[in-house]
Amino acid sequence: MANLLKLDENYFANRFTSKALALARLGYYPPCPRPDLVLGFKPHCDGGALSILFVEEHTRGLQVLKDGKWYDVLCEPYTLLINIGECMEIMTNGIFKSPTHRVLTNAVKERFSVVMFYGVDEETMIEPAPGLLDEKRLANYTKVHGNDYYASVFGHFRQGKTIKDILKV
Repeated sequence: MANLLKLDENYFANRFTSKALALARLGYYPPCPRPDLVLGFKPHCDGGALSILFVEEHTRGLQVLKDGKWYDVLCEPYTLLINIGECMEIMTNGIFKSPTHRVLTNAVKERFSVVMFYGVDEETMIEPAPGLLDEKRLANYTKVHGNDYYASVFGHFRQGKTIKDILKV
């Protein structure tokens, strides 16, 4: 990603110190007799930098929002799906976007999910990469200390808000 943005190739890697966050989430979505009424997981953006989802064999359910319409995420079975989180969207000054997504329930099949979430060190300042800014390209987000960022992510998630919208300039 850094190379694509013409940044130092270690720019993002240097933000993942030995104190970087790594969280696993194991999800179980049982069959739901009324999938038209129940979501498996509400619409949201991932708050960290990157999320890695193991795609299982048979049951779809992940959707992304684009231009006001929900689309199924189609992946080959037993692959890894890499998702950009809000933290990375901020660090790339909005060049890479964190997609709003949700999980649907299924009337017949259960669904399991295994997701790894990665985030920068809580002591890191989260801000647009200076190499992406100049007098013509201003910062789209305010900078925030990692501790404050993560506290806000979880607080705003409960309210249905995204941290990138809160930090937008």
